[in-house]
Amino acid sequence: MTRIIAGTARGRRLVTPPGDATRPTSDRVREALFSVLQSRDAVAGARVLDLFAGSGALGLEAASRGAAAVVLVDSARAAVDAARRNAAAVTGEGVGPVDVVLAPALRYLRRPPAVPFGLVLLDPPYALGEDDLAEHLAALVAPGVLAPGALVVVERGGRTPAPAWPDGLAGEPERRYGETVLWPATATG
Repeated sequence: MTRIIAGTARGRRLVTPPGDATRPTSDRVREALFSVLQSRDAVAGARVLDLFAGSGALGLEAASRGAAAVVLVDSARAAVDAARRNAAAVTGEGVGPVDVVLAPALRYLRRPPAVPFGLVLLDPPYALGEDDLAEHLAALVAPGVLAPGALVVVERGGRTPAPAWPDGLAGEPERRYGETVLWPATATG
């Protein structure tokens, strides 16, 4: 069972897409991630982009904890349907606006947003190759996508190498939680 851990929607259960097409971030990893994010004051008031959103658990956790606005992006219709149901359930609890977009992450990134994002969460399928991940990260540093000092966090399997951070993103030390690794980076441009 996936649920919102803290904030105004604390305890809200989230539906997940049927089958095993998505891999929800465990409660333990989400709790650790958001503890770090909140200690850096990276959530409250931020515009958040959740790429490869699946059920939307990461972005909706940010919304519950005070993000100003959240965009959930996934290319699988079943995932987007689940994310829309979850967003509808959570936004009625004092949570800021949540938009759910059916699109491949890279195509979404190629259209700069009206307002840049202060926090970007990427939880791609573990099967996504390193070159594809590098292409997504490079698209993030295009003009207008990231706010100055934005934080980007990539979630990957424990056996994958560190992301190839493009110019404009300064990688930070990894954080390991069992078989999950979180790779943070800060926008430098």
